[in-house]
Amino acid sequence: MCARVSLSKLFPPSVRKPYSTGLVKNKNSRLISRKEIPKKWRSPTALYGYPVNPIIGSVQKQIVNALHLGERERASTMLSKIGYNKHMLIANHFAQILKYCALTPDPLFVMEIWKTMEEKGVDLNNKCHTLVIQALCKAGYLEEAFNLMSNCKETSHLYPTLQKYNTLVGASAEMNSVIHASKCLDLMENGMLGKDEITFIELLKLAVLQKNLSAVHSIWNEYARYYSFSLLSLRKFIWSYTKLKDLTTACEALQHLVDLVFRGDSTVKINAEEKMIIPKLDVPIPFYSNLEWNKNVNNTSVSSRYENDKKMGTQDNNMGCQKVVSFDLNKVKTVGTLVANLKSIPVTKILRLSFTDVIRACVPSKNDELAEQLFCQMQNLGIKPSRGAYDGLVRVLVKERGFHDGIEVLKLMRRKNMKPHDSTFAAISVGCSESLDLDLAEAFLDQMAQSKSSYPYNKLLEACDTLDQPERGVHVFGKMKQLKVAPNIKTYELLFSLFGNVNAPYENGNILSQAEAFKRIHAIEDDMVRNGIEHSYVSIRNLLRALGSEGMISGLLHYLRVAENQFTPGAPIYNIVLHSLIEVKEDQTAINVFKTLMSHGYRPNDVTCNIMIDCCSISGSFKSAQGLIAMMIRYGYPPQTQTYTALLKLVLALDDFDEALSLLNQACSEGIQLDALLFNTIINAASWKDRIDIIEFVMARMHKERVPPDPATCGHVFTAYANQGFYNTAMEALQVMSIHMLSEYEINKNKTVFEELIYAEDSEAESRALDLFKDSKENLAVALLNLRWCAMVGNPISWLTNQSQWVNRLSATNSLR
Repeated sequence: MCARVSLSKLFPPSVRKPYSTGLVKNKNSRLISRKEIPKKWRSPTALYGYPVNPIIGSVQKQIVNALHLGERERASTMLSKIGYNKHMLIANHFAQILKYCALTPDPLFVMEIWKTMEEKGVDLNNKCHTLVIQALCKAGYLEEAFNLMSNCKETSHLYPTLQKYNTLVGASAEMNSVIHASKCLDLMENGMLGKDEITFIELLKLAVLQKNLSAVHSIWNEYARYYSFSLLSLRKFIWSYTKLKDLTTACEALQHLVDLVFRGDSTVKINAEEKMIIPKLDVPIPFYSNLEWNKNVNNTSVSSRYENDKKMGTQDNNMGCQKVVSFDLNKVKTVGTLVANLKSIPVTKILRLSFTDVIRACVPSKNDELAEQLFCQMQNLGIKPSRGAYDGLVRVLVKERGFHDGIEVLKLMRRKNMKPHDSTFAAISVGCSESLDLDLAEAFLDQMAQSKSSYPYNKLLEACDTLDQPERGVHVFGKMKQLKVAPNIKTYELLFSLFGNVNAPYENGNILSQAEAFKRIHAIEDDMVRNGIEHSYVSIRNLLRALGSEGMISGLLHYLRVAENQFTPGAPIYNIVLHSLIEVKEDQTAINVFKTLMSHGYRPNDVTCNIMIDCCSISGSFKSAQGLIAMMIRYGYPPQTQTYTALLKLVLALDDFDEALSLLNQACSEGIQLDALLFNTIINAASWKDRIDIIEFVMARMHKERVPPDPATCGHVFTAYANQGFYNTAMEALQVMSIHMLSEYEINKNKTVFEELIYAEDSEAESRALDLFKDSKENLAVALLNLRWCAMVGNPISWLTNQSQWVNRLSATNSLR
């Protein structure tokens, strides 16, 4: 299919515009110059040599003014009277009104004009026909526009043109309708009109809306077959590739674009409406696929790296699966030549927009190095980076390197008196939230001018949830309300997690805390209803956890039924309910819920079975626990540490220490990942029964398996010895266990620091140790406090635990067993 058709095929000799050479016919059919036409008859709406009558032209303006003022009835009245006073009407006498209706758009009044023209026997010409189609397309009346295109008979003044079909293709793209676009292309092919550059650009828009990257590649290949790429067409292709996340091809297209500017043989013209005109070039450009981007290899600071304009070395660069395709400036022309060609403002604008698009496309692909290269290349080429380019750079740097680099670039923008986009502040705020720096995160949110996205606020709420700061969460949500930032379901999921419970995990729920939790939950749900948002799987899950933490069993079962009615809850939702029921010793209710899970056809997982084994420890049914283990194995879940821990709870509830030690030996022989909780289960029970022999055996096995103790282990063992009056042994065991809580790496690296804290005599020493809890280093803090306590009562600290008499006794006890 040929993309261009000769003028003779598009415009038959009988219908070519006679004034195309500057001549028109007067009333005596004599060709005269347009300059010879009396000034009062000249009008921009005169086509084919027919001047517009000034009286009717005035009526057109009055109708347009009436439409502009919303006086449609007066406009209709004037339209019905147009052509009185015995003036012969032609199609152009309606052109101004149709043009206004096409711009507005006003398809209903267009149809009224068409009806009036038919009543007065006025035939449509090409201009009016095009305006009618434009009005219908802009208003979304695609079917009517296609019918108008198909039903109008071809005459000397009315025939198909690419402009009309391009309007239809563009409207199809706006409505994301592949069916209409295909129909239009079929009509164009049947009419042998081919395609022009506008057609390709409209098809590009549709391909991007459809997220069809292969279609964009096909359009590129077909375009290259018939046309030479221009700056504007390459700009459109770069935009398309970046929208569809094809960085490799986008860089290749950007290479073409810069090469055209280097050669200086492609200019961008501006029409009377200040819009860029696509230049039509007939000579195809070469494809420079063997050239490379310059890579920034300087180890300078972030801000200085983006400020310098020095040339950078060339180096191959592979970013993951994306091959960075680019060029070396020295292989084409000098930078000075390019800067000279950038004197054209439209050319500079196209380059800046294209570079910005590719930089911003680096964000979803997390290609921070390519974004840096492109940003520096812009400056090397003499192109001042836009706020959008800075925005893309900041976002990818924050995502890949943290918010500190983003703040450095932000400082550079401020030195250049550039106002960042809201998305720039949002990206840095999100980075701060992910690093749990809530003060900075909130400070950058406050700098946003008009944020409508809930995403950065949700990330801050998520950080508040992680750090367990519900009071700050209230403040953040209140700020969202104040700024009229619409919450989404993610917001409510976080609100349930933050505010659904009151006391937990610090203490058990009571009547007061349950009443407060009930009030909060209903307030959040009422807000969801006001915003038209329904529960999601995650929001129900978080809500169930909150209710379970407060011990609100009736609410727990109610929302379980809600989940069953709205979703496919599966084992995870049931596990939350079952765990909460076991915590409050509601074993019979838990059994009923488990039966419901099975009856609904959901497959229990290993967590479900472990929870139900815990349930068996309440009822004391070892046989049921064995049945659950058989179910686990049948479903492909071999017993793990959690399973053995649950079984130990069951046999210890029956005071069967022999079976407990047998299970412990079996767990150790299975080669599974052991943890302190498994050993603590036996140690705790033995401590209550004053069975020091059991404790020492378990501690010996724990030491042999290289499982470090935790604070609970220290507490149980120390209490057991102290209750029996073995105070020296209790202190020695506490010291050894505290040292074992620290890794050898930590001891070797920080021994001096640890000893300074342990032996410090100032009043702030313990506060410094307690500060470690804020950094989630609980074991380290407890170990140091324990060792400090041992030192204070006069026990010297020895980091070599193998020399301890207590450790030697444990080894002897283990060998006897």
